[in-house]
Amino acid sequence: MQTNLAPEFRNTPEGEEADAILRKCVHCGFCLATCPTYLLLGDELDGPRGRIYLMKQLLEGEPVTRSTQLHLDRCLTCRNCETTCPSGVQYGRLIEIGRPIVEQRVERPAAEKTARWMLKEGLTSPAFEPAMKIGQWLRPFLPAVLKDKVPAPSSGRAHQWPTRTHARKVLMLTGCVQPSMMPNINSATARVLDATGIQTLVADQAGCCGAIRLHLGDRDGGLSDMRRNIDAWWPLVEGIGSHPRVEAIVMNASGCGVTVKEYGHALAHDPVYAERARRVAELTKDLSELLPELVPKLKLKLHSVAKAKLAYHPPCTLQHGQQLRGGVETHLRAIGFDIDVARNESHLCCGSAGTYSVLQPELAGQLRDRKLANLAPLEAQTIVSANIGCIQHLQTGTATPVRHWVEVLDEALSD
Repeated sequence: MQTNLAPEFRNTPEGEEADAILRKCVHCGFCLATCPTYLLLGDELDGPRGRIYLMKQLLEGEPVTRSTQLHLDRCLTCRNCETTCPSGVQYGRLIEIGRPIVEQRVERPAAEKTARWMLKEGLTSPAFEPAMKIGQWLRPFLPAVLKDKVPAPSSGRAHQWPTRTHARKVLMLTGCVQPSMMPNINSATARVLDATGIQTLVADQAGCCGAIRLHLGDRDGGLSDMRRNIDAWWPLVEGIGSHPRVEAIVMNASGCGVTVKEYGHALAHDPVYAERARRVAELTKDLSELLPELVPKLKLKLHSVAKAKLAYHPPCTLQHGQQLRGGVETHLRAIGFDIDVARNESHLCCGSAGTYSVLQPELAGQLRDRKLANLAPLEAQTIVSANIGCIQHLQTGTATPVRHWVEVLDEALSD
């Protein structure tokens, strides 16, 4: 695709990157068959090809309208189109360039601006934890739409962190909402790693990975979150002073993982943080990437595994964003778990996508129900996934328990 960038985008890092991405696009349309919003709406502008055309117009100086904003808002940023694309078009990076420009040029209605500001600031605020506790106390009295967003309080085991010291150490990002909404995911991760001789450390000053602000069009805010995390992690990355050196930065939320793995790219033009960001990205691993090494050790510790049927939903941030497919179910099956993925549409997004389920509830609900319908034939006693957003969103549509796979593994180790 030939482009003619408007003067304000020429010779800028964003403009040059967008131009290179657009030139790869041949408009073949293979991506349409795997785009969730196109499958639901059937509108060319609600598929990757149409959105690419809209962003091309934007970067070439054409007028930006409310309609452009709407079609970009409807994108889940699931990046399924990148897995499908035969030309290697990096659509996710292109839309992260386009959205902030549209945000600057198109005034949103007051209600939308308020909702997006509250999500951006509220989910990443220290006040989120006490607010969540209040919501859990009041949960029986909340209307259904709010009750869906407030999980029941966790059990006491959620706060049991291992105390043993190991020579092998990893750093873990606890996340912005996960410690308050589903704290057992983090403690279960630490217990499983402890059982295999790995100590989990946490940098208290780290917070949101940057994805929330980035996906809401606040690029500067997202980059600020990234720099704060790098500052918090760096003493442990380098083993500075009394800090031990970690061998990896482990992510148990695949949405955070895909963002942190791209810190090097996001901060490539920052003279202060570029090299540190590259190093952080190189050290970052999704928890599932440790499984090949851990499986033999786990087999020795697990005398038996409950034969309850598990259905696994692979998050799009794992299989498309990080290009990690088939690892979780394959390795859990090797340990002895009865686990399988949906036979149909296992590649499609469930509709969670960070704040998407709040801002686009109708589309998100349709995708959730479609995902659960495809999982239903497995007749599972528990649905497992690898991202808190997917877990929380799927749970709103089913009575079947939905959990992180590491929690199920942790329970098996404790039996």
